[in-house]
Amino acid sequence: MLTLDKVYHAGFVLKEVVRPTDLIRSTTLCPDCDLYLKTENLQVTGSFKVRGAYYKISQLTEEEKAKGVIACSAGNHAQGVALAAAKNGIKSLICIPDNAPISKVEATKSYGAEVCLVKGTYDDAYARALELVEERNMTFIHPFDDEMVIAGQGTIGLEILDQLPDVEAVAVPIGGGGLASGVAFAVKSLRPDIKVYGVQAAGAPSMLNAVRDKKIETLDSVKTIADGIAVKTPGEHTYDYCSKYIDDIVTVTDDEVATAILELIEKQKMIAEGAGAVGVAAAIFGKLPVKGKKTVCVVSGGNIDVTILSRVIDRGLQKAGRLAELVVQLVDKPGQLLDVSRIIAETGGNVISVNHARTDVNLDINSCVLRVSVETRDQRHLDEIIDRLGKSGYKVVSNI
Repeated sequence: MLTLDKVYHAGFVLKEVVRPTDLIRSTTLCPDCDLYLKTENLQVTGSFKVRGAYYKISQLTEEEKAKGVIACSAGNHAQGVALAAAKNGIKSLICIPDNAPISKVEATKSYGAEVCLVKGTYDDAYARALELVEERNMTFIHPFDDEMVIAGQGTIGLEILDQLPDVEAVAVPIGGGGLASGVAFAVKSLRPDIKVYGVQAAGAPSMLNAVRDKKIETLDSVKTIADGIAVKTPGEHTYDYCSKYIDDIVTVTDDEVATAILELIEKQKMIAEGAGAVGVAAAIFGKLPVKGKKTVCVVSGGNIDVTILSRVIDRGLQKAGRLAELVVQLVDKPGQLLDVSRIIAETGGNVISVNHARTDVNLDINSCVLRVSVETRDQRHLDEIIDRLGKSGYKVVSNI
């Protein structure tokens, strides 16, 4: 059974491997509240997961350690288990979904783990890991539904209370629920007046559904850029703890997550993966009742693949109205392209690409389509450009 003593003991054991991550105040991300970022994206292995993994492995018997350990993960738990196993001098085998970011897979291998890529989602990797436990007689390290793992994650809650004693609200990402369970248990056990909110991706709301319906449910599918919290089925332990200690669970869309990642980069000079940014997204887009409150968002990880990051940045720019593709219908005559470019330039926009096409069968015979990619300051600026083009006689048929 999870106790506060176990969380404190985990904190003592973890001193030899993890760092107490900084709590950074942000005055620009969410003006409506006094926002602080718990920077677990700057943790060893780039994620909070090493806390629970290391504490669990440290408490194994010598016989269990001798068998080696096996785990399943979308990437971050994999790295935590791999590092913990290496520091304890034992072998590790990690099952990872084949759609996990390459950076997470390669990082896991770099810690000395054997990696087994499994087609499908986290849940498919979990099923394969259980098969391998039987085949190889290894010790399974669950990514979230284990009270030792939860105790390790709970040390983040202790650090938050030490770093900001007058904190009023904490926002925590939820996938399987290990982080949220640990943080909520630690915080509520010591300060029941503090509000703890869980945040899930709208495309993977497994814990939200379970708590709402008062029973564990399995989603048919999950779809989100926040791969670290793309879990179909919450754990039994984590469901119980989240039901008891989490005040509310909200969801954020992929567009909102992309915007939060971009905001963290621009305003905090900080890289967060999708799962790590969901709490910030919830605060930015008003999903949490934290107006005027001292609020901590746990930025749970920063292991985002650079190829995904570039796409996420583009999506965030589009969501903010700072990058758009205007499709303008023109009469096919000299000077039209020059005039459209002039209007955009005079309005302060920056043209980054142009495509001029005459072959669309849906057009009049003397018409053409101009696709213009434009950089703008914000949505209001983009609307101003579209309005100016309209007043100049040009028809903007779509804004992608």
